[in-house]
Amino acid sequence: MRGLFGLIKRNLMVYFKDVQAVIFSLLTSIIVFVLYLLFLKGSFVSAITDAMRGLESFVAAEDVEMFANTILLSGIMGSALITVSFATLNTFVRDKETRIAEDVLTTPISRSKIVTSYFLSSSIASTLMTSFIFTVGLVILSASGKVYMTAADVAKSYGAIALGAVSATAFLMIIVTFFKDTAASAGFFGILSAAAGFVIGAYIPISEFSSGVKTICYIFPASHVTVILRNTLMNGVLGHMNDCINGLDNGEFVKAMKNVFGFRTELFGNTLSLANSGIYVAVATAICMVSCMILYSKTYKRR
Repeated sequence: MRGLFGLIKRNLMVYFKDVQAVIFSLLTSIIVFVLYLLFLKGSFVSAITDAMRGLESFVAAEDVEMFANTILLSGIMGSALITVSFATLNTFVRDKETRIAEDVLTTPISRSKIVTSYFLSSSIASTLMTSFIFTVGLVILSASGKVYMTAADVAKSYGAIALGAVSATAFLMIIVTFFKDTAASAGFFGILSAAAGFVIGAYIPISEFSSGVKTICYIFPASHVTVILRNTLMNGVLGHMNDCINGLDNGEFVKAMKNVFGFRTELFGNTLSLANSGIYVAVATAICMVSCMILYSKTYKRR
C-alpha cells in the first residue's frame, strides 16, 4: 500500500504544482457562473414568471430570482464536475507523453495499483476543486438573497459533488487511456467543454428533448448527479414558494417546475428515484473503473 499512497501523493503534487492550470480551471467555472447571473438569468426569470402567471402577488420577486440562480448553479456544477475531472487527469496523459509512465511500469507496483493511483489522485483533486467552486457559488447566492438551504441540504450537496467527481473521473479515465499526448487531450477538452452543458441540461432542460435523447443524456453519470444536486439546491426555495402560494393552485406550479427543469432522471422511459440515481452512478463508476484497469493492463505491458 505504501507504493500506492506514494503514487497518489506524487500525482497530487504534480497537479497542484501547475498553479496556472489550477487557477484557470477554478476561474473558468466561476466566471461562467457570474456571466450566467448577469446575462442568462433574465431568460430563466421570465420563463418562471410566465409559468406562474396569476400568482405573482403571492411569490416575491426575490424568490423567483433565487430559484433561477440555483438552477444556474446546479448547471454550472454539473458541467464543472465533467470539465474539472478531465483537467485533473492531465497528469495521467502527461506521464504517458513524457514516458514517465514507462518508468513507473518498471517498478514492482502492479498495473492495477498504478491506474488506481491516477484514479484516486484525480478524484481527490476534482472533489477539492469542485467543492471550492460550489462554496464560491453558495457565497455569491447567499450575498444575493435567502437561499433556503438547511445544514443537511448543504452537506448532501457536498456529498453529491464528491460522488460526481469520482464518477466523472472513472468515466473519463476510459477515454483518457487512449490519449498519448497532451495535444490530443487538449483538443478533446474543447469538445467536451462545449458538449457537457447540453448533456447535463445546463443550457436546455433535458425534459425538452425526445425520449431517446433523454436516455442518451441520462446514460452519463454526471446527469444523474446534476439532478441530485438540483434537488438539494432547489427544494428549499421551491418549497418556500409553494408555501407562499398556500395551496391556491393545488401544487401545480411546483409540479410544473419540477417537470420542466428535471428533478428526476429517466432511463429507457422509466423514471428513477434519487436513491436509484445514486445507485446507478455507483454501479456505473465501478464498471468504468474495472474497464479502465482492463484497458490499462492490455495497453501497457511491462518491459
